[in-house]
Amino acid sequence: MTQLPYAIDAETPLNSAELNVLRAQYEKEGDMVGVQTKFNYAWGLVKSNTRTDQHLGVMLLSEIFRTSPERRRECLYYLALGNYKLGNFGEARKYNDLLLDKEPANLQAANLRSLIDDKVAQEGLMGVAIVSGVAVAAGVIGGILLRNLGRKR
Repeated sequence: MTQLPYAIDAETPLNSAELNVLRAQYEKEGDMVGVQTKFNYAWGLVKSNTRTDQHLGVMLLSEIFRTSPERRRECLYYLALGNYKLGNFGEARKYNDLLLDKEPANLQAANLRSLIDDKVAQEGLMGVAIVSGVAVAAGVIGGILLRNLGRKR
């Protein structure tokens, strides 16, 4: 659990009954779904712990972001959050930075920036560890091969 109180959305999914209410309303409106209904459903999906839900939520929010300029600001945080939860840290940072440019005092976005930065640093350290491990393994294998070549002569 995060120690950042304003980023609590990152770890608090709706229960299945709450998400089902949003899904039912979205499906009921069908082809004539309103922007607010679509946003509400996308919000619930992004908060989910299920990757397929999160992905669908980001897709719906992206549609709103593209087609409803007046709703872009409110989509930014949840696009950032959804991409963060999906592991798309570059996209998460892009949307979060756009929000912080518009609202520098937004504590939710500031806390989410910290979560994104921590994950990027963690992933970077894992990448360095993997590369280092591969280099060590290559060195050991190379040493064994050279030693065996030396014995054959």
